[in-house]
Amino acid sequence: MEIAKSLVCFISLAVVLLFTSMAEANVVKAHHHEFIIQATKVKRLCETHNSITVNGMFPGPTLVVNNGDTLVVKVINRARYNVTIHWHGVRQMRTGWADGPEFVTQCPIRPGSSYTYRFTIQGQEGTLWWHAHSSWLRATVYGSLLVLPPAGSSYPFPNPHRNVPLLLGEWWDANPVDVLRKSIRTGGAPSNSDAYTINGQPGDLYKCSSRDTTIVPINVGETILLRVINSALNQPLFFTVANHKLTVVGADASYLKPFTTNVIVLGPGQTTDVLIKGDQPPNRYYMAARAYQSAQNAPFGNTTTTAILQYKTAPCCGGGSAKNGIKPIMPLLPAYNDTNTVTRFSQSFRSLRRAEVPTEIDENLFVTIGLGLDNCPKNFRSRRCQGPNGTRFTASMNNVSFTLPSNYSLLQAHHHGIPGVFTTDFPAKPPVKFDYTGNNISRSLYQPDRGTKLYKLKYGSRVQIVLQDTGIVTPENHPIHLHGYDFYIVAEGFGNFNPKKDTAKFNLEDPPLRNTVGVPVKGWAVIRFVADNPGVWIMHCHLDVHISWGLAMAFLVENGKGVLQTMEQPPPDLPVC
Repeated sequence: MEIAKSLVCFISLAVVLLFTSMAEANVVKAHHHEFIIQATKVKRLCETHNSITVNGMFPGPTLVVNNGDTLVVKVINRARYNVTIHWHGVRQMRTGWADGPEFVTQCPIRPGSSYTYRFTIQGQEGTLWWHAHSSWLRATVYGSLLVLPPAGSSYPFPNPHRNVPLLLGEWWDANPVDVLRKSIRTGGAPSNSDAYTINGQPGDLYKCSSRDTTIVPINVGETILLRVINSALNQPLFFTVANHKLTVVGADASYLKPFTTNVIVLGPGQTTDVLIKGDQPPNRYYMAARAYQSAQNAPFGNTTTTAILQYKTAPCCGGGSAKNGIKPIMPLLPAYNDTNTVTRFSQSFRSLRRAEVPTEIDENLFVTIGLGLDNCPKNFRSRRCQGPNGTRFTASMNNVSFTLPSNYSLLQAHHHGIPGVFTTDFPAKPPVKFDYTGNNISRSLYQPDRGTKLYKLKYGSRVQIVLQDTGIVTPENHPIHLHGYDFYIVAEGFGNFNPKKDTAKFNLEDPPLRNTVGVPVKGWAVIRFVADNPGVWIMHCHLDVHISWGLAMAFLVENGKGVLQTMEQPPPDLPVC
């Protein structure tokens, strides 16, 4: 059945009108939902595809809770693929079984099976989201998760008139699972997406798309809270609104000292909350997103997705697109390679209040991140080695390309003491020191080792990680996401990290608290956190193409003392491999 796309868009906007009143309702509760994973006919760019969706919706349903509430979501898999759901950014305190990454915290939900995720969201407020964590299913299986202040509390800024989630995505005029499988089979890079989207719609600048362009209504004098989520698979994105200022007030479900900007940038996985005021002449204004591309000479989709900010008193508007009324005003967007704008934006982030940053460090890791090239195995034909010069693409952290198990999940193997599934010898520093961001890196460093290597942390350890980009194959801005934790980004910079010089740049007063950090191209970022959540937690690049190549590792955080420092027991319906 063809999705009634424009109806879904308006329904979603109507739903979020309830947010403010819900926040004022003095209720803390458990929210029960049912997600049915199924194939649904979705038409985009003139073509209809059998896309995998949740409840027949693309994007999937918006979940709204208060800080302190519990979510209970039964996932029923009626699709033909294995699936899991990850609740991106949720701390999952002691509930690692509900985190969702396939073969990390659970085995997949097989076709015809189900699994119920149960967890409580505590101490987090703002915008999170959920998505599939199997293959490339998250290209269409994703939605927003909005965490309001606790009942009886309010935002640390004036109450907005409305909350509007904006999910930035990517659309393939193909089956995304097949795109990934072809890349794995050939060893080459996967094909780029055919469009970017806002709430599932490409917008006026793409073929066959104007009729269903997402519209965000606004009244003169209103303030709207835009909850912007980069749910794209492989592309950092710039976002702006024509002729309007954006006041950034939060990111990754943590509040920030407000600052005003014309443009924001989000890596895949990141969220940003911005206030926008209806202070311009009544008209129609494009909200637009396009790629930030930092990898030199790498192909990417150089197109622009649009939605429309539409004043209710604008002198137009008989429909949902430029073809049905006055053509919206187009904003200026940065150039695709404008790293200076990205740097200015990221360096503007400060936590709203003084941060509890660990100042003494127990575990100090230096982790190189980047791509690599495997030599073509002798038993492979040339069609399976379509990377540069007859190689196969790979990726690694500290020269280890991460391999997921297939018979057990890492957390199940840890909990039940099953040997041979993983080792705990992930290196705390790269095996070879070199000019990480230089232009003449030895080809001997291009081929990493493969392994399922975890790094063990004692409960309560104070951890610092220097994340260092490398120029192997190409330098690139990598959005690194850590499951089960928020972390403070205490510093970032360009070149090779120098502890003697760069430590002086650390912000230990009010650094931003995030779950995904954009490590600068040809640069580094330093994060800190306390290992207070036992379990197995993967840290990976949120460019999904890089995950499939092995740009990941995982921490094994041991139990502490007593029940409150110990992982819960696995639920009875946990999927088996």
